[in-house]
Amino acid sequence: MNFSLFNLLAQPDIEHPPYEWGDYFFPVQAAEGAAENDFIYWAILWISAVFFVLIVAFMMYFAWVYRRRPGHEKPLPSPSHNTTLEILWSVIPSILLVWMFYAGANGYFQSRIIPESAEEIWVTAQQFNWAFTYPDGDSTANELHLVVNRPVKFKMESRDVLHSLFIPAFRQKQDVVPGRYTYTWVRPTRVGTYRLYCTEYCGDNHSLMYANVIVHASEEARKEATKWDWDLFAQTDPVKNGERIYQLNCAGCHRVDGVRSTGPPLNEVYGTERSLLSGTRLGDENYIRESIREPNKEIVSGFTSPSQMPAFIQFNDDQLNWIVIYLKSLSGKE
Repeated sequence: MNFSLFNLLAQPDIEHPPYEWGDYFFPVQAAEGAAENDFIYWAILWISAVFFVLIVAFMMYFAWVYRRRPGHEKPLPSPSHNTTLEILWSVIPSILLVWMFYAGANGYFQSRIIPESAEEIWVTAQQFNWAFTYPDGDSTANELHLVVNRPVKFKMESRDVLHSLFIPAFRQKQDVVPGRYTYTWVRPTRVGTYRLYCTEYCGDNHSLMYANVIVHASEEARKEATKWDWDLFAQTDPVKNGERIYQLNCAGCHRVDGVRSTGPPLNEVYGTERSLLSGTRLGDENYIRESIREPNKEIVSGFTSPSQMPAFIQFNDDQLNWIVIYLKSLSGKE
């Protein structure tokens, strides 16, 4: 059975250990290249700090010693240059600058050359959710599951605006651009749970667009965490299926506890009079269906016109029915 990414049902909640944050200065080093990245940073910082202190110290010394003051005569002849000193202050900084360029370029090339053995995970970003599809066809929302010491290529796309994938513990960042694919790769080296952020401002709820990165000790553990409950899917429990589709596609913008977010709360939709820019309308099944397929047709008062919501044309009739039934269950109205 073939399902597109956003037609899949979300996986059940997964327990995981607390996040590993690292020390005051840096997150924990949890991927290949992280230690080298930090070393280059500290090396350039300390080289810059040493030269800054030396230059400022000599500048202050010369400004004091050779200041203009009454009765002081300039010694003659005044020295015009010092060959040894000029060679030292030209050659030593040049060597350091060449090393900085080489170290930075080498680290960049290593981060861009994807190993042939890397497995491919498809990353889809949309306001304000992350979705991940694995080689075996399983998919997760807002949780990325990896296997320790296995290289992974991320093939990334955006469904709406510019996003950016950033995993601080892996020292890896790459923009996710609408209308094209972008790529990056990592090799996790430490089992644990980390954070993935969007670091490109993408809308009102940009700060809430993050995901958990869970690195497992084995492929079996990863499969157990990402597998779909196809038996439950076959039973087509409409409320549960609608809830899972909500979690995968809608939770980034719509809440179900009555609190306004980027979009209106969904637990108040069904069975109520909706105040729209064009007037009022009952929130019935047809209204919910049209709002998913044509979000700019009827916009709730107080929200942006045109709507920021994308049109979810990929949902089939069964999935639309599940969402309607789920929203009816939230309202408590039949």
